[in-house]
Amino acid sequence: MLHSLRARLALWLLLPLAVLVGLCGWFAHEHAEDAADYVQDHDLLSSAKILADRLIWEDGDVRASVPPSALSLFMSPARDHVYLSVMDAQGQLLAGQQNFPQPPQLELSGSDNAQWYDALWQGQPIRAVITRRAMYDVAGAREITILVGKTTHSRDNMVQTLWWPTMEYLLWALAVAVLVSATALTLELRPLLRMARQLAGRPARDVDFHLDSRQLHQELRPLADTVNQFARTIRAQVARQRQFISDAAHQLRTPLAIQAHTLEQALGQTPAELAALSVAQRLAVLQRLQRSNQQLLNVANQLLTLAQAEAGSAAHTAQTPQWVDLRALCLQCLEALAPAADLKQIDLGWEESEAPVAAADAAQPLPDAHMFALYTSSRLLPELIANLVDNAIRYTPPQGQVTLGLEASADSLLLWVQDNGPGIPAQSRDRVLERFYRLANDTPGTGLGLAIVQEVARATGANLQLADAQQRYTPPFGPGLRISVRFVRVAGPS
Repeated sequence: MLHSLRARLALWLLLPLAVLVGLCGWFAHEHAEDAADYVQDHDLLSSAKILADRLIWEDGDVRASVPPSALSLFMSPARDHVYLSVMDAQGQLLAGQQNFPQPPQLELSGSDNAQWYDALWQGQPIRAVITRRAMYDVAGAREITILVGKTTHSRDNMVQTLWWPTMEYLLWALAVAVLVSATALTLELRPLLRMARQLAGRPARDVDFHLDSRQLHQELRPLADTVNQFARTIRAQVARQRQFISDAAHQLRTPLAIQAHTLEQALGQTPAELAALSVAQRLAVLQRLQRSNQQLLNVANQLLTLAQAEAGSAAHTAQTPQWVDLRALCLQCLEALAPAADLKQIDLGWEESEAPVAAADAAQPLPDAHMFALYTSSRLLPELIANLVDNAIRYTPPQGQVTLGLEASADSLLLWVQDNGPGIPAQSRDRVLERFYRLANDTPGTGLGLAIVQEVARATGANLQLADAQQRYTPPFGPGLRISVRFVRVAGPS
């Protein structure tokens, strides 16, 4: 029950209301008791005064009589018993009951010179009043004590009569509040239940939906917006997954077909034909298989890297940021790709520069160890650098130049790669960032390198720019290409 929103809301609403009703009932009962006590105490004092007025001197002694008017005040349907006692200062009983209970501590007060108290008489609770009156005569003065008591049946009936109607009104109000609250909760929770049914009624794999938050209460709109955002994220992930499967099927089909065809040709020959093949012919078959296998590995690796980069937004927030030394990554990349550059006799170079940083340019000057470091949660920066350099080596003619550079400033790090290859026309620079798009079909490659660079740059919040090389080259070299990635520095622990 405590897991029910309706029950919890009703509990928070009705529990304080029930407590308030209880407090109001208690105060009403207290006020009813005060009113009944006031009426009863007034009647007791009136009877005591009537008895006091009937005190007379007779033969040098005080006599007391009990007139009917002194008892008529207590007539009620509850048939209360009335007790009285009139005594002189020596305790001699002048009228009424002997040994009538007196208050534990006598404290007469007020203009009436009276004191009210509760006592027990003949096994019944009573309410009593005590008052004193001085009687004067030529023989002297005598102090007379008058006590009048009465059982509390009529007083209790009066309390019940005064209190219960108020309590009935409160209980009816509580019942109406319960009914109204239950109805209101049912009506107001309908949009939430309708949204739940809308979600529950969809197939498990169907995430193509949008909850209309305009019809919801203001408090429920953030929930609907969050669900919509979550659905958009899932749709994007599903779309990336489908795109990955489609790309993998498309790109892996060719090398797999080459391998299958080569194996079928080899297995389709007779033993005599196989034995007649020269070493060069056998080596050619193996080389064809090796090239196809290498292409298969390259495509698989780059597809996986692209999938990781496209999911970089989720990974960027899920992983803990840390300092990444871009200079060290660049040098490791150059060392790894130096053999590929040597095969084409390409001059693979490295440049680094550090702009002077004044104290006024940075709120917290960077330590020397972090001058070429980036505080980021991305783990794909090595792939970004490797794809930039590999792309430049791949499309630069033999004996060309490829330079990797890194420039540090107070607020950013600029990573750039420049070559003297054929370059990319300005009208095609947006398209080369698309997956599998290639300008030249005679150069081996997958068409995924720059797409990976763009996705990694997007995940890290970097700015990617393609432009002509900053120096002119003479034929047979082309205008060249310069690709720049600018990373904005984010404050991190020193």
